[in-house]
Amino acid sequence: MTVFVAFTRAVPRAIDRCELTHLVRTPIDYARAVEQHAAYEEVLRRLGCRVERLPAEDDMPDSVFVEDTAVVFDEIAVITRPGAASRRGEVESVTQALGMHRRLAFIQPPGTLDGGDVLVTPGKVFVGITERTNADGARQLATHVIPFGFVTIPVPVDGCLHLKSAVTLASIGAVRGGRTMLLINPQWVSRDPFDGYELIEIDPAEPMAANVLLVGDRVVCAEEHPRTRRRLDAHGLVTLSVPAGELAKAEGGVTCCSLLIRTT
Repeated sequence: MTVFVAFTRAVPRAIDRCELTHLVRTPIDYARAVEQHAAYEEVLRRLGCRVERLPAEDDMPDSVFVEDTAVVFDEIAVITRPGAASRRGEVESVTQALGMHRRLAFIQPPGTLDGGDVLVTPGKVFVGITERTNADGARQLATHVIPFGFVTIPVPVDGCLHLKSAVTLASIGAVRGGRTMLLINPQWVSRDPFDGYELIEIDPAEPMAANVLLVGDRVVCAEEHPRTRRRLDAHGLVTLSVPAGELAKAEGGVTCCSLLIRTT
């Protein structure tokens, strides 16, 4: 049976000093953010994940967004070099935790790579070229994963923080007996690199809705995006929702708050 370990980290008290690129800074209700994060962890448990919290990093404002510190494959975990220098201290505890489960590889200077810019699909890895991830980081990632049969495809992104702000995995074809499905905001990333995938467009009234988290055959959505969730439901996908509005003020989404590791 497939089991996932979900690494998470507590919401730091310094989150109101988070890095921002495309949003105007607005007050974040810390208590509410903690409640929403706890609800997120509970959904992961309901989906069969073993949730393990990394050490808290209260002085690192973005540290709850653990996805950006690594990219995990069945064979290897690639430790990133975040594009925001303020975040590079976050990788130490992640390196220690993932080293218990995977062989490790590392992105080296001058490469930068945020995990939120990496979309892994069967046989293909799409890497967003953004303010946080550069071409050298994408090249290094490609070198690490090509021995395992992955082709890496750089993708320009415009108007949002990360590639996975604009497109995420909604279903793997092998699970459903059809094509792999992606949820996409075509205003932020072109559909062209994803030819051959079944693309589901977000509701235009919910531009941040493209970030969903696939756990097994279930899709975790932010409850703030009900119209897009109905589109996923209409495609036969099984969805769950979690409150995510406070962390969204820090440009976070539902993929951002965990690192999933497949175990058996």
